[in-house]
Amino acid sequence: QVQLVESGGGLVQPGGSLRLSCAASGFTFSSYAMDWYRQAPGKQRELVASITSGGSTYYADSVKGRFTISRDNAKNTVYLQMNSLKPEDTAVYYCHATWGIAVYWGQGTQVTVSS
Repeated sequence: QVQLVESGGGLVQPGGSLRLSCAASGFTFSSYAMDWYRQAPGKQRELVASITSGGSTYYADSVKGRFTISRDNAKNTVYLQMNSLKPEDTAVYYCHATWGIAVYWGQGTQVTVSS
């Protein structure tokens, strides 16, 4: 059974940091591209960051220089280190896995940036 379980969300003040984790099971994690998406209230879900099976990364312009995506294939886990957080980063963050036509989503973790 495929599972993507996010953790690490919470409430943080502007300028603070959080690290999200996504633990994967039920598929060959190392073969999959992994992404983080987010969805703020009333807005469309958007791609935040991606990492390929080979380790190449992509970032949305809005998070470039502040967020870092990484993966540990030995632990079947992908991370999103978020620094210098802003109120506009408030959203539910989702883990996403793709390989060919196979696509999996996690349930999401809430990140709230507020003073």
